[in-house]
Amino acid sequence: MRISTLKRIGLGVAAGSATLLATANAAFAAAPPPDPMNSGDTAWMITSSALVLMMTIPGLALFYGGMVRKKNVLATLAQAFGATCIITVLWMVIGYSIAFTPHPNASVNQFIGSFNYLLLGPMGLKSINPLAGTIPESVFMFFQMTFAIITPALIAGALADRMKFSAFMWFMSLWLLLVYCPIAHWVWGGGWLGTLGALDFAGGTVVHLNAGTAGLVTCLVLGPRIGLGTENMAPHNLVYSVIGASLLWVGWFGFNAGSADTAGYNAGMAAAATQIATAAAAMSWMVAEWLIGKKPSVLGMISGAVAGLVAITPASGFVNAQGALIIGLTVGVVCYFSSVWVKKWIGYDDALDAWGVHGVGGAWGAMMTGALAMKAINPSGAPNGGWLFDGNGHQMLIQFYDVAAVFVYCAVGTFIILKVIDWTIGLRVSAEIEAEGLDINLHGETVHG
Repeated sequence: MRISTLKRIGLGVAAGSATLLATANAAFAAAPPPDPMNSGDTAWMITSSALVLMMTIPGLALFYGGMVRKKNVLATLAQAFGATCIITVLWMVIGYSIAFTPHPNASVNQFIGSFNYLLLGPMGLKSINPLAGTIPESVFMFFQMTFAIITPALIAGALADRMKFSAFMWFMSLWLLLVYCPIAHWVWGGGWLGTLGALDFAGGTVVHLNAGTAGLVTCLVLGPRIGLGTENMAPHNLVYSVIGASLLWVGWFGFNAGSADTAGYNAGMAAAATQIATAAAAMSWMVAEWLIGKKPSVLGMISGAVAGLVAITPASGFVNAQGALIIGLTVGVVCYFSSVWVKKWIGYDDALDAWGVHGVGGAWGAMMTGALAMKAINPSGAPNGGWLFDGNGHQMLIQFYDVAAVFVYCAVGTFIILKVIDWTIGLRVSAEIEAEGLDINLHGETVHG
């Protein structure tokens, strides 16, 4: 009797266990996959996005605004603010789609993205872009939007004091869609330069060489400012420029460290490299100016700092502290000569040195990335090391292809856009408006005091 009872109890326990196991398996099978979103990465990337946005307004606005003459300061601020507004809308409507969503045709995708994300239609609350797999796509889109804003805005430094505001807004819009978005896709969105192995962590070619080249072409097409060489065109308020440069320096940690897309080791190294290169470049520019011009100017110090920020941008996630120091020390001298002496020798009027700092600095940083990149710094994100530490001389050739392709495409595209605008609504203000000032004539306002 006891044995029979025990058997019944055992069978009941076994049946109950089987039922529980089956229920658990069914519940496990029905459970949704784990959410890939990482809250720490997301918090860091939202912060980085805000820092990069601060680089344009108020950072770049003040940096450029302090360097123009008083009669044009509001017009310069309006360019930065206006560019921020129009590019935000265009990025939402179509820019993000063609830059960062894959085209279904693999051959076409080497050059341009898809049109599937018009008006960000498919982007839902929990969408994730494979290019940044631990943050919501809305955050990734916002972060890349801030890059798209500052890149065209940088061009304003070359065209200061002489372009119509209407022409400027058309130029920003067309240049974003026809030049910036394709190049961003080539390097970061799955296009041919990224596939080739070009290393550009945060925008040495995509942002700085691109904007600097456009600035060079723009100032050549516009021609020099009236009175260049005969009138006093000194900055009207270097205090504004120092404040702007300081905001750029702080914001650049979002620019470079944020490009890691995670709050991890790579972000930390990128932040350290950014600080080291910036300080070194400011020092080397200052020393060069001190030796040649006998006085270290405040304008030179902040220009050197920006040159260092520019040059470390493509390398920040791929080099160690020693590499950052080398980049900073060399780019300060290189950009000093390109901005001060080469510009005088050739005679072009790049008013606020968009080409001399961003174009030359971006190209220098891209090539130095090929020399100093280390696989050990980012083994998962940087499949190729550079020439000096890892013996990969071929990376220098790839970096040259990157620099050459961006320069040529941007120069030709920018020239065509400018000519079309000039033939339609005109690019440049009249001589009378330029002499009196853009603030009162284009915006109906002036700076008092």
